[in-house]
Amino acid sequence: MTAAGEAVLQVLWGASPCVNSFDRCLNISSSGVSFKFNVKYAKNKGTGYAELHNGLKSRWRVCAFHGVDRDSHGKTGCNRLKSGCCKCRRIESIDGLTVDNGRQPSFPNKSESNEPNVQDFKLDRQLKNGKAGISSNDKLNASGSITNTVHKVWAKSVEDEAWDLLRESIVYYCGNPVGTIAANDPNDSTILNYDQVFIRDFIPSGIAFLLKGEYDIVRNFILHTLQLQSWEKTMDCHSPGQGLMPASFKVRTVPLDGDDSATEEVLDPDFGEAAIGRVAPVDSGLWWIILLRAYGKCSGDLSVQERVDVQTGIKMILKLCLADGFDMFPTLLVTDGSCMIDRRMGIHGHPLEIQALFYSALLSAREMLTPEDGSADLIRALNNRLVALSFHIREYYWIDMKKLNEIYRYKTEEYSYDAVNKFNIYPDQIPPWLVEFMPHIGGYLIGNLQPAHMDFRFFSLGNLWSVVSSLATVDQSHAILDLIEAKWAELVADMPLKICYPALEGQEWRIITGSDPKNTYCHYFNCHDVIFIFLTSAFSNYLILPPNLDFIFCYSPWSYHNGGSWPTLLWQVSYYGIYEFH
Repeated sequence: MTAAGEAVLQVLWGASPCVNSFDRCLNISSSGVSFKFNVKYAKNKGTGYAELHNGLKSRWRVCAFHGVDRDSHGKTGCNRLKSGCCKCRRIESIDGLTVDNGRQPSFPNKSESNEPNVQDFKLDRQLKNGKAGISSNDKLNASGSITNTVHKVWAKSVEDEAWDLLRESIVYYCGNPVGTIAANDPNDSTILNYDQVFIRDFIPSGIAFLLKGEYDIVRNFILHTLQLQSWEKTMDCHSPGQGLMPASFKVRTVPLDGDDSATEEVLDPDFGEAAIGRVAPVDSGLWWIILLRAYGKCSGDLSVQERVDVQTGIKMILKLCLADGFDMFPTLLVTDGSCMIDRRMGIHGHPLEIQALFYSALLSAREMLTPEDGSADLIRALNNRLVALSFHIREYYWIDMKKLNEIYRYKTEEYSYDAVNKFNIYPDQIPPWLVEFMPHIGGYLIGNLQPAHMDFRFFSLGNLWSVVSSLATVDQSHAILDLIEAKWAELVADMPLKICYPALEGQEWRIITGSDPKNTYCHYFNCHDVIFIFLTSAFSNYLILPPNLDFIFCYSPWSYHNGGSWPTLLWQVSYYGIYEFH
């Protein structure tokens, strides 16, 4: 087992503190991250695909933890200022990351040269010209050593640049780091709420800081967001249940009461009452519990999760999720836009992403809850829900070629306790694209399940987190990775990784998204031919327009949440690659 594998496994599911070396934790290109992808596609897809896979393999660690540039939220900042505030009475410029003991952590020195050693290139030139005066074996060994050196220097320089960008996005509250902003683009004048710290967006950043050994920012984030949990939150005179965690928060500077010459910093949370569409952040509390456990496992500091206020916060989230309702299923019933896909995309009901996070949070909470008389009933309900939820997802959400053939032969309108078609699924709703998409070897968990409705779209985060959290069985986990391998061109393409597949188009897009232009990208074509192709990435779209041409404007899919590319999803693929290698 490599040091990288041990480190990442310890962060999420380990039993002891992990190695605090970022290089060892993230240098996973030689482990099981792409353990089967490169071989097959180098043979079947030619030089271009081989270069793509080799490039992804060597750059994996950068993509997997570069999550702060993700442009993924459609909410505006709220106006309420009296939320959490400190008594510092002044604003200071923070140039570094201050820790509790007063020590200044080491930052990458930008003045240091990241260029490869000149002597290495000289030796390489000698080898090429045959003037080195050494044996052929020595030449081969020396050349390989040079190549490795150049690759390590290049990777290190990219890693340093990534860390510089990540640290530039850090948000400070009273001189202490409390998170990272959602997006940091100086060329974008439309800020909206991208300058806020989002719970879900901080998770990949928090994991990176934990692997780096910088625990204070994660600890501050956990405790400050916990304080915001109890703040009053209303929308049109209605208050949601206790335990709801905010979607995001912002540090604001306001005048001190009674003294206009002094200022103080306040934390201003948004629980969805100011967000575009007023979407509820169902996933925030689940991510918070998962990160809390990861902090304890990686840092070895269990005092945080043992605090009374933290234990109370965990119980409030669990009571909110485990509350009795009208639903007959063990899955959580949520509205559209309640998770990473925070805009209308037809995921209302029981989306897979929420169920996978729910299962993972229940497992984490069960381990962290302190045994006491008051929590016995809660733990009993938690255990019962885990059993029912895992069975429901594994049995009814799973789809492969065998299950697809069974659905084709479903009888409908069955009324009995032992009905085969329990949800009255009509075979006619199987989409045409699914037959071509489904490989003979492999399968996945569908996106949603409700009476008379199965959402057959492949949602990357839900499937990957089902694998990471062991919600999927071992065989199902292997099958999901087999499907990603078989459909690499569709799911990864030129910019990994598609958030869902396929994208909604045409009338389906208009009805399901409400004609949401953000879940498309602009597309231009003349009256006769499509003449331009957009290269859509997770961060921007690029268009080259020839002069003197008339165009018709319309919308096309494969952008943002509608089949867009999100490189931040790669860290979960990387995790499972390490887990599989282990």
